[in-house]
Parts: sequence; C-alpha cells; structure tokens
Amino acid sequence: MYCPSFVSGQCNSCSLINTPYQQQLAAKQQQLSLMLPALNWLAPQASDTSGFRNKAKMVVSGSANAPVLGIVQQEQGVDLTDCLLYPKAFSRAFTLISEFISKAALQPYDIVQRRGELKYVLLSHSETGGWMLRFVMRSQHHLAAIRKHLPGLLASWPELAVVTVNIQPVHQAVLEGEQEFVLTEQQMLRQQLNNVALYLQPQSFFQTNSRVAAALYQAARDWVAPLDVKRIWDLFCGVGGFALHLADGERQMTGIEISAPAIACASRSAAELGVNIDFRALDASAFAQAAVQAPELLVVNPPRRGLGAALSARISQLTPAWLLYSSCNPKTLAQDLAQLSMYQPVQGQLFDMFPHTEHAEVLVLLRRIG
Repeated sequence: MYCPSFVSGQCNSCSLINTPYQQQLAAKQQQLSLMLPALNWLAPQASDTSGFRNKAKMVVSGSANAPVLGIVQQEQGVDLTDCLLYPKAFSRAFTLISEFISKAALQPYDIVQRRGELKYVLLSHSETGGWMLRFVMRSQHHLAAIRKHLPGLLASWPELAVVTVNIQPVHQAVLEGEQEFVLTEQQMLRQQLNNVALYLQPQSFFQTNSRVAAALYQAARDWVAPLDVKRIWDLFCGVGGFALHLADGERQMTGIEISAPAIACASRSAAELGVNIDFRALDASAFAQAAVQAPELLVVNPPRRGLGAALSARISQLTPAWLLYSSCNPKTLAQDLAQLSMYQPVQGQLFDMFPHTEHAEVLVLLRRIG
C-alpha cells in the first residue's frame, strides 16, 4: 500500500507497510509459534488493510486559522487527515473539525513556546454511524467559545452524538487529563458488535479495529459454548465486551473493572441486552485475592504488562477449570503462562488489530490439568 507520508519519512507508524499483507500475517504467526510452541494455533483473523480504524488521535498544530491535524515531527506539524487507515467518512469529519477550530479561534498548543490551548482532537466512529469528538485543551479558557459555536457544528454534522472538552494542563506527552466537560445531552457513544450493543464514554477503552474486535468476541463465544461452565468471571472487563458476548441468561456472570465509567457503560449494555451480569468497579487483583470461591471459567484481558506474578499465583490457587486469556502483548502472555503451569493450552488465535505493525492481539484457551 503506497503511503506518501511513509515514503517521505514524515510518519513511520506503519513500519511494515511495504511488506505484503499475507507475509505480515505469516511472520506474526511464526513468531507466536516460536514464543508459545505448545499451542494449537488456528488460522489468523485477518484485517482490512486500509480504512479499518474507528478512532483518530490527532495532534493539533499550525494556527487557529490554518490548523494541522496529525502528528508533530521535528517541531513541524504533519497533516495526516488523508491517512489510508481511516475510512472515507473521516475526511468530512476532519474538514468540519478544522472549520470549527477556526470559527472558535482555538489556538493550537505550541510545544516549543508552551503557548496556545488546543492540544489534541480525539475522534471515535461507531459502526452505527455515530461520532464522539473530544477536544483536549490546556485550560478552560476557551470552553465558552466552544459552547457558543457548538450548535453550528451539530447542525452541520447531525451524526455527531457526543462532544466533550478534556483539560490536560501539564507540559508532558500525556494524552488526556482527569477533568472532562460533556457538552452534549448524550454522554455515551453506542457501538454495535455482533448482536451486542457496547457503550463508550469519553475515556473508555475500545479496540481500534471494529471488524476484528467483533471476530475476537465471537471467537470467545464459540470457544466457550461447548464448555460445561456455569460461573464466569471477566477480569479487566472494560465496557464488558467479553462478558456480554458470553452471557446466555443462565450462566452466573461477574465483570470486574477498576474504571467506574466503564462499568456504567457495561451495565447499560447488559440492561439493553436483557442479561443479568454483576459488573463491579473494583481492582481485578484485589477482587481475585479476596475471592473465596473460584469460577469455572476465568476470562482475563489485562493491559500490556500482563497479569504479573502475584495475580498469576492467585489464579493458580483459585484453580478455575478453564482460563480464557486475551492478550495485547504476547511477551507478557508467555511470561504469565509459564507461571500458570497447571494449565494446558488448548488453542490460540491471532487477531490482527493493527496491520502494517508488529502488534499482535492473541486469544488463548487453557484447561486445568491434574
């Protein structure tokens, strides 16, 4: 796939873009097989090679009259609004956002001079057609201007469901701050995967590749279907993707996530789906340490650092019959599985969320032995 920004050296995010896609998949599969040779690896779940991203995280540079949305390289703004990873609908969205920045006179933040207000534009698109737009600002100084011009933006962009302003005051490479102002009546973006509606609040995590994410959740559902399990825990459940796909109205489901907003989203999805899931805003490790009775199936979807020694040891003590591990970092996955020696791998699969990169999303099913 030809990318002018990559050829010119302005953007190197897609480091494998010059490698034919099937070769990319084969190389990732081979690496996983070497890292975890005991696993029965199913055929990888491929992605579209372009137009697959459902979100954009754009640094804003330039000026209020001529904003540049993209990245900054060597103190210069690089326009990435024509990036081939975004669906065509993003082009119009970026145009409307740029026009709004000019109308509201939002001066981009200058990293060198430490002047200006607007740091990032964070944009999310739902499969149902809705949008969430977040302005990451240095302070609240332009909040009134954004509110003033927002009705015009909503009128020209009816699909825009959620608009917020996030305040990130520190001069650091930190994407967002803790303070968020929701400027629209609607506070959650509805995302539909398979037959499950998921809801996203401004700081909720969601996979960047909707089609591959849907395949990941469906695989979990298919793998668990033949298992005789009545009690399931979903640790690090986020907005509930795995728990909601595994709920069948009979299983006793518990979802644990430290983020209270994410749990609010998951609970709304469960109510809409008509299933009873005990979603709780708790630390996953603390919940596991305090538990008395183990589930028959434990689903874990930890951050890149993995489960770690303490939680892996606690899982070994609880001894659930089955373990379903979703990993965004095969290295920490391998480290965790080495500590979970009482579990035998049944099968695994690569889900290629990020084509043209080294990233690998992996789902592994394990059975307790002995």
